[in-house]
Amino acid sequence: MYNKLVRKEVMGILEKEVSSFLERFLTPIEKIWQPSDYLPDPSSENFKYDLDEIQTFAREMPYDLFVTLIGDCITEEALPSYESWLMGVDGVDQEEKVGWANWVRSWTGEENRHGDLLNKYLYLCGRVNMREVEITTQYLISDGFDLGTSMDPYRNFVYTSFQETATNISHRRVGTLAKQSGNTKLAKMCAVIAADEARHAKAYKHFVAKILELDPSEMILAFEDMMRKKIVMPAHMMRQSGQKAGELWGHFSDAAQRCMVYTGQDYINIMKDLLDEWKIEHVTGLTEKAEKAQEYLMKLPSRLQKITDRVSTPDLQFQFSWVKH
Repeated sequence: MYNKLVRKEVMGILEKEVSSFLERFLTPIEKIWQPSDYLPDPSSENFKYDLDEIQTFAREMPYDLFVTLIGDCITEEALPSYESWLMGVDGVDQEEKVGWANWVRSWTGEENRHGDLLNKYLYLCGRVNMREVEITTQYLISDGFDLGTSMDPYRNFVYTSFQETATNISHRRVGTLAKQSGNTKLAKMCAVIAADEARHAKAYKHFVAKILELDPSEMILAFEDMMRKKIVMPAHMMRQSGQKAGELWGHFSDAAQRCMVYTGQDYINIMKDLLDEWKIEHVTGLTEKAEKAQEYLMKLPSRLQKITDRVSTPDLQFQFSWVKH
């Protein structure tokens, strides 16, 4: 178990810089894009044309890619779970209007726009059973989740560094595939969401880098612990009507793998990216236990590669209740 007092002390030191983090990694509300910037305007003379364009391209999207888009939306819509989790992390005082609580709220405000934009797109596209999507979303929030981080800020920052990078990849790939088929409206939506995720990933990577300067051994040990457990995605408890919590996740993951939006190889590449970003190999002044953790982390990508190379993805498509048949 980690030392909460030390964690809170380190978080307190970093908290003095939160205002600069907000300026560097987030965008002022008056300047950042909003969902309506990318959605058809119902009051416009072109609304029916724009709506027809959205629905035409949605009908033409490959099934697995379309399912992945819906799952990405549901993941983004479950944001209340993520904010409530982060507000409970050691070193975050949700009663404070400044400091880490301000970061969590401001980050949530930016993230909230993603689900809002995708949800409205899906509603307009005419190919989605929105009630089933809404049921999955409500279940996802109600069921809760366990990231394996406990309330440790070090582990949570490792998780968010990994997860924000993963969502950047997923949204960016969906956008790229949409653009290749001429679906420029969806491509732009995914691109602006992916850009937000990239900024957020930089922020959380920066927090870990700062902690490595202040408490290197414990930060390395937290990183090792998270990678031994494996990073679970925030929607790992996903289900649809008539299912138990978590039953749908494997099918969604297979769909994302088949259409090459997010794969096992991406997991390894993110791991390598974090090792390089944080210069894990070159961290010095470690305890003996932390040195062993450092060695484990540096060898992990090659171990994972051997496993990933042997894994095959099921070819059979699962029938999701989200999609109108």
